[in-house]
Amino acid sequence: MRIALVNPTWSFENSIYFGCRSPHLSIELGACRVLLERAGHETLMLDGALDGLSLDGLAERVAASAPAMTVVTTAPTYLFWRCAPPELRVPRAFLDALAGRDGRTVAVGPHGSVAPETALATLACALVVGGECEEVVTSLAEGGLARPDRVPALAFRDGAGTVVTGGPAATVFTDLPALSRPDPWVARHAHHHRFDRAPERPGAEIEASRGCPHSCTFCAKIDFRDKDRQRALPLILEELDRLIAQGVTYLYFVDGIEAGVESLTEAGRAMLDKNCRASTGDVSEPLIHARRSVPFVQANLIKVAGDDPALAAGWRDRLRAAGVWANDPLPLHPYPSSLDDRRPRGEPDDEAWERAHAHYLGQFDRFSDIQEERPAPLRELEAACCPA
Repeated sequence: MRIALVNPTWSFENSIYFGCRSPHLSIELGACRVLLERAGHETLMLDGALDGLSLDGLAERVAASAPAMTVVTTAPTYLFWRCAPPELRVPRAFLDALAGRDGRTVAVGPHGSVAPETALATLACALVVGGECEEVVTSLAEGGLARPDRVPALAFRDGAGTVVTGGPAATVFTDLPALSRPDPWVARHAHHHRFDRAPERPGAEIEASRGCPHSCTFCAKIDFRDKDRQRALPLILEELDRLIAQGVTYLYFVDGIEAGVESLTEAGRAMLDKNCRASTGDVSEPLIHARRSVPFVQANLIKVAGDDPALAAGWRDRLRAAGVWANDPLPLHPYPSSLDDRRPRGEPDDEAWERAHAHYLGQFDRFSDIQEERPAPLRELEAACCPA
C-alpha cells in the first residue's frame, strides 16, 4: 500500500500556542514510516516547512503520489502534543486543498485523543486516531482500512452516527527501530530548541522515552502517556549514528519526564501537584550546575495565583546571569484532559477545546513574552476553513 505521511505547513497567527514555532523533525511520522516500511508498505513523508511547500504545494505532491491512505498531524510535532495549538485550521485547510485526491484520510494528534468526535467533524476526514498513533496507523495499512471497527483507538462515521472504538492507544515504544530522516530535512533543521544563539550546524531531536508517572495539573498527557517507557539503548545509538553521519552536531533528547520548575513558591508547586521535595532555595542550584556543562538549560515558569512578580523577576535575572534561559511566567492554559481542566469541568466532551480556550482568553489580559499577538477566539480562528 502507498501511504502519505504529512506534517502540514504550520501558521500560528493569533494562536495561543506557546510551544516552539520553528520546524522540528517529526517524531510521530518518522515512527509511522519505519513501522510501515518494515511491514512492506511504500511511504511518502512530507513536512511543509522542511520541504519548503505551501499547503497547496503539499496537496499537489500527495495527489501526484496517488496514496491509498494519507495521514496528517493535528500538532506540529509529538514534542508539543501536551501544548498543541487548539485550532484545527491548518490540517483542515490542507485536507480541503487535497479535495478528495488522497485515498482515505487519517488524522493523528492530541485533538482526536481528547475529543475524537469533534476532531472528526471539524477535519471532515475519514478516520481519527486517539493517542499514540504509530501502531494504529500500521494496523490500518495491514487491513484495518477495510474493517476499522476492529482497530482500537479510532473514530469514524458509520451511516448517520460516529463510532469510537476505544480510548487513546499507547504504543510499546521500547522496541521502536531507529528512525531515518531525509538529508534535506536535517540540513534545513536550523533550530535546535534553543533560544540563546543561532546554531552553527544542523541539529536533531531523538525520542529516548515516553510517558510520565507524575500528575502535574497542567499536563495534558491523558491516559496513554501515564506509563514511562524507556527505549532500548542500541536503537537510540543506531539513530544517533545516522544523524552524526548526516552532519548533526547538536541533539535535543525528548523524554516524557522533565524536571520542571513552574512556580517559585512551595504553595505554588503544591497547587500544580509538582510533588517537589526541594525547597524554593534549592530549585535554582541544579539548573545553574547543569549549565556549567550543558550548552543550553531552560527553566519555564507558569503564572500561579499568589506568586510574587518581584520574586519571579529576581530569580529569572539570577538564572539568566548564569546562562540559564528563563521566561516570564506563562499564563496557565487548562488544556483539555489535564487535571486543571478535569477538576472544574469533568471529563472532556465535544466542546472541551472551545471551553478551555474561552476560559483562557477570559482569565488574562496579558499573556507572555513569547506570544507576540493577542490570541483570537477558537471559533474565529477556525471560521475560514471549518464551517459550523
